[in-house]
Amino acid sequence: MNATLKPILAAPLKKGDTIGIIAPAGPVRNENDFSAGLKILADLGFKTRYRSDILRHDDYLAGTDQERLAELHELWRDPEVQAILAVRGGYGCLRLLPDLDFALIRQQPKILIGFSDLTVLLSAIRQKTGLITFHGPMLTTLARSDRDSQEAFFDLLTGRTRPEIKSKGLEILRGGQAQGNLLPGNLTSLVHLLGTPWEPQWRDAILVLEDIGEAPYRIDRLLTHLWAAGRLEQIAGLILGDFDQCGEKEIIWQRALDLLAHHPIPIWANFPCGHGSRNRILPLGAEVQLDSAAGRLVFPQPTRR
Repeated sequence: MNATLKPILAAPLKKGDTIGIIAPAGPVRNENDFSAGLKILADLGFKTRYRSDILRHDDYLAGTDQERLAELHELWRDPEVQAILAVRGGYGCLRLLPDLDFALIRQQPKILIGFSDLTVLLSAIRQKTGLITFHGPMLTTLARSDRDSQEAFFDLLTGRTRPEIKSKGLEILRGGQAQGNLLPGNLTSLVHLLGTPWEPQWRDAILVLEDIGEAPYRIDRLLTHLWAAGRLEQIAGLILGDFDQCGEKEIIWQRALDLLAHHPIPIWANFPCGHGSRNRILPLGAEVQLDSAAGRLVFPQPTRR
C-alpha cells in the first residue's frame, strides 16, 4: 500500500441498508445462482440495488468497459448504497483500472466484497485510496458457501468483530510467527498486476493465495514468476488456500516450500479461501498476526475513518 495513505474502514451496515450489486468482470452464467444470492441477502435483512441490465453479455465480459465502469461509479456515488458486492469474477477488472475514479472511492468509502478477478479491483483500490477491501463470497457464490463462510460474511457487513480465524484442517508447512498487512487474492490475478501502477505492496505482507482450473505447471510458473520478480522474498508469511482443479495440492505446497527455502517465513496450507464452499471473508490491507503455534490469524481492530 502507498505508505502515505492511512487505512480507511468503511462503516458497517444495519438491517434494512442497501447493497449495490455490480458486474465488473464476466457475465452471469447461471441466473439461478444470481436469484439465490439475492434471496440470501433479502433473508439477512438487506435491500439490493442493481442496474436493470446487469445480466448483459458482451462475449466474455458483462458489457463494455464503459458500461461496467459507469455501473460501478453510479452505485458508488449513490448515498443510499452502503456496500458494493460483485456478482461474479471471470475477467475484466484490469481493463477498468485506468479510468477508475479513485478520488470518488476515497471520498465515499464503502464496503467492497469479491474474489477471483475482483482481486485486481480490491488490491488497486486499497493501494490507491487506503480503503480496506474484502476478499470473500460474491452474489453468485453465496448459496454454495459453507455455513462458516456465510456467517463470517454477515458478521463483516454488520460490523461484528471476529478477532481471529482458526480453521479445521489447516496444514502448518512451516511454523513461526509473523505480522503484517493481509494480502489475499487469486494467484493469476495478482501476477497480472506485477509491473503495473496498481501493483500491491508486498513488503511484510501476509500473502494468501488461491486459484482454480490451472494445470500444475501453470501454478508452478505463476509462483516461480513471483519468486523471480523478487516478491516472495519481501513477504512476511504465506498462506495457501484452495487450488480447485489444479492437480495434487501437495505438489503446489512443495513448490512453495522450495521457492521459499532461503526465506524462513511461516507457510500454511489448506486455508478456507478459494473458489469452493470454504471462502472466509478476509480484509485486504488490514493488519494481521499469524500464530502458527495456535494455527490462527489474529486481527487487531483496524482504523475507521
